[in-house]
Amino acid sequence: MLRSVVAGSIVNGEARPARILVVEDAPEFVQMLVGVLEREGYQVDTAVDGPDAVEAAEAGAPDLIVLDLTLPGLDGVEVCRRIRTFSDAYVLMLTARDDEVDRVIGLEVGADDYVTKPFSPRELVARIRAMLRRPHSSPRQDEGGARVVGGLSVDPHSRRVEFAEHEIALTRIEFDLLDTLAAKPSMVFSRRMLRDLVWGSDWYGDDHVVDVHIANLRKKLGPDGRRVVETVRGVGYRLGDAEPVAG
Repeated sequence: MLRSVVAGSIVNGEARPARILVVEDAPEFVQMLVGVLEREGYQVDTAVDGPDAVEAAEAGAPDLIVLDLTLPGLDGVEVCRRIRTFSDAYVLMLTARDDEVDRVIGLEVGADDYVTKPFSPRELVARIRAMLRRPHSSPRQDEGGARVVGGLSVDPHSRRVEFAEHEIALTRIEFDLLDTLAAKPSMVFSRRMLRDLVWGSDWYGDDHVVDVHIANLRKKLGPDGRRVVETVRGVGYRLGDAEPVAG
């Protein structure tokens, strides 16, 4: 079932309520999360299982989804995968599991960040605030046209990426990472620099999330991905050789 709590807030600099979908099957967590988010001034919808979550995300067009990993019907990973076919809402995944693989898989299918249970409401709200302050488009969209480096084209306005004459479908985070690297192709970016530029300086997550999204980006660029996004040992990443060579 879908439940809505209306409250005032601001998202991405716009004077409108930010809409958050909470997907959680434990009543005590739902009550806690809705109470915390309502006090912060957000409009909150809830869903208690996987199929309900997908339907609520499509019908409600939330700005951000707080998504539990363990759900009846469909698990959080599959829910995230399906939501990413029609929505670019921020996804903050909740997990009680200690297995890092689960968190990595969540990021691979399009989650923006994760919080491991138990967590403090203050930390959760801080992460949500940081996400909602990020623009849904590239922070450099007011610059010139597409950035073309070798066989790579990154267009900040249309948010389209082409490599080796093929369009590459990227998530919002993957695009922003690649756009940041392509804006200064000779520069080496540390993980902290990428974190601050893409997620925001007030983001609470760790640098490991940067590595996971870079790995996903490389996979989508194909066999040449590790050459295009180059690791600079002990420092971070830079845009490398963007000329496609793999057959």
